[in-house]
Amino acid sequence: MPFSFTSEQKQTALWLAIAVGLVLLLLSLGPVLTPFIAASILAYALNPGVDWLASLRIGKFGFPRSLAVTIMVLLLFAAALALVLVVAPVLQKENLLLQEQIPKFLVKLNALLGPKLQEFGISVQLDSAGIENIASRYLSTSGDEIWRAVLSSAKVGGIAVLGWIATFVLIPVVLFYLLLDWHSLLDRLKNGVPRRWVGKVTGLAVEVDGLLAQYLRGQLTVMLVLAAYYSISLTLCGFDVALPVGLITGLLVFIPYLGFGLGLILALIGAILQFDGLHGLISIAVVYGFGQIMEGFFLTPRLVGERIGLHPLAVIFALLAFGQVFGFIGVLLALPASAIVMVAIKHVRMHYLNSSFYTR
Repeated sequence: MPFSFTSEQKQTALWLAIAVGLVLLLLSLGPVLTPFIAASILAYALNPGVDWLASLRIGKFGFPRSLAVTIMVLLLFAAALALVLVVAPVLQKENLLLQEQIPKFLVKLNALLGPKLQEFGISVQLDSAGIENIASRYLSTSGDEIWRAVLSSAKVGGIAVLGWIATFVLIPVVLFYLLLDWHSLLDRLKNGVPRRWVGKVTGLAVEVDGLLAQYLRGQLTVMLVLAAYYSISLTLCGFDVALPVGLITGLLVFIPYLGFGLGLILALIGAILQFDGLHGLISIAVVYGFGQIMEGFFLTPRLVGERIGLHPLAVIFALLAFGQVFGFIGVLLALPASAIVMVAIKHVRMHYLNSSFYTR
């Protein structure tokens, strides 16, 4: 007797195929989805504040949700602007000092390395005049090739810059509309779930929401602890730019590599400009080395991993695995995505333990 599918099985297979096609389409549109993903993350984090503002009453008058959304978006931009205003003066100050100190640094470098290079038969002046002479000779021999490479890089870089500008312009627009229609969007998603799965999916969503809230609180704690640690440590080491550099390093730690890397570069420049000997560089190595160990092996696994129920080894594995598969975005979303996967795995395990396949 030939095997035949029931009408319900055919419909299930059809909708599963459509769902798989939509997932593949979304994966192929990865770069286009960047502002929408970023805006969705911000909307999830800011929605409780919007709900609180919208619930306030001043006499007989309340906050319209559109006004509450506008206030939260403006507060977000004010926080970002405040961070920029902290960073910009430091960058400007260090840039001016670098212009003054680079010639002196090159003279010291030439005095240190020049004699040693001459021992190997290499006669090179590492001061400003010598480097300018080397650059002019190199440019005169291969100028056409260099200019072609520069123009090609400028073309590619210009397209990338335009893409980033478009992304940063789209994020606040998408964020505004997501926050404005947040609850109606969630209702539409809920209404799109097959009726026999509504209870189960709703329970999973509530569980995931609780884990993600724990993750956000844990990540905020890590940021504040690291900002305080770097600011205090650099101050004790005598750095003039301790407070802004410490705040930058700590508050941007939620973006893997960026906060630590930017803070480290600024601190190294400050050490070179402020201290004559190796005191500054040694201090930076100790402070940032210990800070990285503390953040990677204690703060994040304990304050973030334990809050969402992940073992410290699972946190480290998630960061490496998601980074390997999805790159920078994967590292950024590793822990919250792991929390969602963990909920799914827990329910699959419970179903497995209660199945006849396991009990028999």
